[in-house]
Amino acid sequence: MANQKRNTILFFLLTLGLVLLFFVNISFGSITIPFKEIYTSLTGGQASKSTWEYIIINYRLPKAITAILVGMGLSISGLLMQTLFRNPLAGPYVLGLSSGASLGVAFVLLGASLLPPFLSTILLSSYGVVLASTIGSSVVLLAVLMVSQRLRDTMAILIVGLMFGSFTSAIVGVLTYFSSAEQLQKFTFWSMGNLGNLSWSSILILTICVAIGLLLSLFSIKPLNALLLGENYARSLGLNFKKTRLIIIFATSILAGSITAYAGPIAFVGLAVPHIAKLVFQTSNHSVLYWSTLLLGASIMLICDVISELPGLEITLPINAVTSIIGAPVVIWLLVSKRKMIA
Repeated sequence: MANQKRNTILFFLLTLGLVLLFFVNISFGSITIPFKEIYTSLTGGQASKSTWEYIIINYRLPKAITAILVGMGLSISGLLMQTLFRNPLAGPYVLGLSSGASLGVAFVLLGASLLPPFLSTILLSSYGVVLASTIGSSVVLLAVLMVSQRLRDTMAILIVGLMFGSFTSAIVGVLTYFSSAEQLQKFTFWSMGNLGNLSWSSILILTICVAIGLLLSLFSIKPLNALLLGENYARSLGLNFKKTRLIIIFATSILAGSITAYAGPIAFVGLAVPHIAKLVFQTSNHSVLYWSTLLLGASIMLICDVISELPGLEITLPINAVTSIIGAPVVIWLLVSKRKMIA
């Protein structure tokens, strides 16, 4: 009963914090916009300055929504992978999806010069990059799904995913070696991740993909709890392990693949947030972990985005660098603190 009350309070604080961070994210940047103006603009009113109105609706609101979707999707997919493989180091990209997306983008950004000019122009557009990333991650997904149907051992699927990642990374390395400085710069910028510059139509597609992935994950809560005690125990409870594994892999692929396509490969979040949720809520019950990971992932991504904007300056840091620099020390500190408390 005490734990339930504590969890309710924590969920309330996390929800309140997420709403506050949403407004903070929209407010802070090279130009600081008052909360009152943001509230007026989002509720259908008109901000006192037309420039503020334009910035809120066309730039900061889409970016804040993207940050929430990315944080939720990567965090949940990380939780799914860590439970399925029973490996604390497993993340959303462990199946090689990020490498597949990188390979697709590398073919476009590093190899477009070898194609006819009209085709090169189409592929180098923002939609061309998204399409290439989607195709790359989809090809790896299909390969992993085909392999998973033939293998009974879950750890073997993990190894296959890592091998796909190594294979695609090697091809990207070859393309990089023969590329010009301008092409390398474009590919490097994509690999650093970017939450901005998404149109409302792109956000709608990303929202649908993330919603499908999260819904599949939600239906997998009971099987995930059974998997905590091992595959054999889960089977003894009547769990169709092969079907459950397929759903979990498919959910992770939709989440990680769509996010990588639109925002680039975002590091740290999927790996670390599930650990933070477990440490904060002190439970391994996925009925609690699912919602806590969802809220924490969105909140942490909003915080990282605010930091990357360097409020008051016109410089913007790569989101990938911020998530790793800020996140890794926090997780290490939490793990060390937990160990001291146990000792």
